[in-house]
Amino acid sequence: MLSFPSTTGLYTDHYELTMAQGYFLSQRHEKQASFDYFFRKAPFGGSFVVFSGLSSVLEMIQKFRFSPTELTYLKSLGFDESFIDYLSQFSFQGNIYSVKEGELIFPNEPALRVEGTIIETQLVETLLLNILNFESLIATKACRMRLAAGDRVLLEFGLRRAQGLGGIHASKAAISGGFDKTSNVYSAYHFKIDSSGTMAHSWIQSFDDELEAFRTYARFFPEECVLLVDTYNTLKSGIPNAITIARELSAQGHQLAGIRLDSGDLTYLSKKARQMLDEAGLHMVKIVASNQLDENIIQSLLAQGAPIDVFGVGTSLATGKSDAALDGVYKLAFYDEKPSIKVSENLAKMTLPGVKNIHRFIDQDNLFCADGISLAHEQAYDQIYHPTEAGKHKDISGCQSEELIQQVMNQGTITLQLQTPAANAAYTKSRLLQLPEEHKRFLNPHVYKVGISQKLQDARNEMAKQYLKKDSFNS
Repeated sequence: MLSFPSTTGLYTDHYELTMAQGYFLSQRHEKQASFDYFFRKAPFGGSFVVFSGLSSVLEMIQKFRFSPTELTYLKSLGFDESFIDYLSQFSFQGNIYSVKEGELIFPNEPALRVEGTIIETQLVETLLLNILNFESLIATKACRMRLAAGDRVLLEFGLRRAQGLGGIHASKAAISGGFDKTSNVYSAYHFKIDSSGTMAHSWIQSFDDELEAFRTYARFFPEECVLLVDTYNTLKSGIPNAITIARELSAQGHQLAGIRLDSGDLTYLSKKARQMLDEAGLHMVKIVASNQLDENIIQSLLAQGAPIDVFGVGTSLATGKSDAALDGVYKLAFYDEKPSIKVSENLAKMTLPGVKNIHRFIDQDNLFCADGISLAHEQAYDQIYHPTEAGKHKDISGCQSEELIQQVMNQGTITLQLQTPAANAAYTKSRLLQLPEEHKRFLNPHVYKVGISQKLQDARNEMAKQYLKKDSFNS
């Protein structure tokens, strides 16, 4: 795994520290609290999110403390000396419960819960949101491309277009979402994923002619030789020269691995390239395509019959185009032995109080049919209710159920074996097989049903009624 700084206490927003100081000075910092992480809307017009970033979050929270030099810096900002002394001994000693990394999650589900003192659960908010929102966004984008590409190879090479150091975790999340390899050597090394890369146009331009560039490259890399054929003229020089090199490699006991198309009409060019390669007896040579691809373009290319074997995706994946961020939030649900709620006149913005669990209900065909959110102590329930539309409910009495939440950190120590991005991807793939097809559509996907139990609904409504009545009286 990636080696993070020895301390991560400053990986936060200033207001988290001002609140923490306020908790400390008002002597409320030891009060117990519980926060939920969830998102309200799936990105890219889809219906689900691939939960990613858990391993990164746990590793960073395990190192959440402050070094002497960092404490000196906080003192220079004007923080109270007694609070600084408190932080000098601070480390996260709370508990974290979460769905598995790679799980498919849906809007408004409390996919992760942080329990501990109010000060420690508050301080890790920014770090947690930053990592989970970004990695889940990119993993979801990658998953959509995997759905579009089927079993074809997917390569990620978005580092040069990514938002700074975010590109490091973007490559990791891409693999978690279903990509096969990355061009990002830094991420490949730290996260134990496969890296891959061939050549750019500059290699070919540095030679007097294209054939010489191909021949030199093939001499040094005869086993994994993929030639970029669009520097000058794809059909008149690039592919013919690649065929020449393929024959030379064959005479030496090697095989040309592939050609890459990086511009132009990829459907037309890939079809012509396949025809030219096949006519030369080079049926085994793969066609790699790149150039501003995303899931919709990949889907369109394949629908048009483009004989592309490998897709290379950069910008749209590493940046999460066209959604800049996942709207994941972190809300207080329990404080000082009492459920807590954020009240709003808009029921969709009202939070669910208390410590909760998620059950996934599975039908007789072993397909997901709904998720239920309940209070943690509830053992069984036969109905789930629409969170915001009164009267809507679903009978799930005939379904099997599984609990999605498990403990992943106990008193500040990670309690599960952290998985590799490839293992997370394998889990996501298995879950996708259980998700009905209508929820995987790119255009107008069917909304997956997420409901709340009767007891949770009653608890929310009663608390909301009390607070709204109090607010009405005060006004």
